[in-house]
Amino acid sequence: MDFRELPSGRCSVARTAALVGDAWTVLVLRDLFNGIRRFDDLTTHLGIARNVLTRRLSTLTEHGLVEKVPYREPGRRERHEYRLTPAGRDLRPLLLAMIDYGDRHLAGSDGPPMRVEHAGCGAPVHVEVRCAEGHLVESGTRLHTVALEPALRAG
Repeated sequence: MDFRELPSGRCSVARTAALVGDAWTVLVLRDLFNGIRRFDDLTTHLGIARNVLTRRLSTLTEHGLVEKVPYREPGRRERHEYRLTPAGRDLRPLLLAMIDYGDRHLAGSDGPPMRVEHAGCGAPVHVEVRCAEGHLVESGTRLHTVALEPALRAG
């Protein structure tokens, strides 16, 4: 079956893009991955309007990517911080791929502004795609998209 015959709105790319495809959501996820978890800290670091951040965090929470965890500083009222769930942490390769792409194609003459390193050894981290047999799938590697039976029936 040709890819063009599959319903485009039902694929995993469309579903994931609908959830995390706007710039603010990606930047919120980036900051959460980097340990910025409190609302005020996110607002300040991102330069985002509070109502926009509230909407993005609510969406991420509703879809199970982020959880609200209460905390209380001494003498202060209870507040919440936002932590990635296992489903949220599963988006790490997507963000790392965006970093790789940006470093390679958008960094300009000054080069990349940062580098992600493996905490265990200090080596730079890069995303690799491999097939189920372990073969490296590079950007020029030919791939085939194969329709699975439920996708065909749901069409």
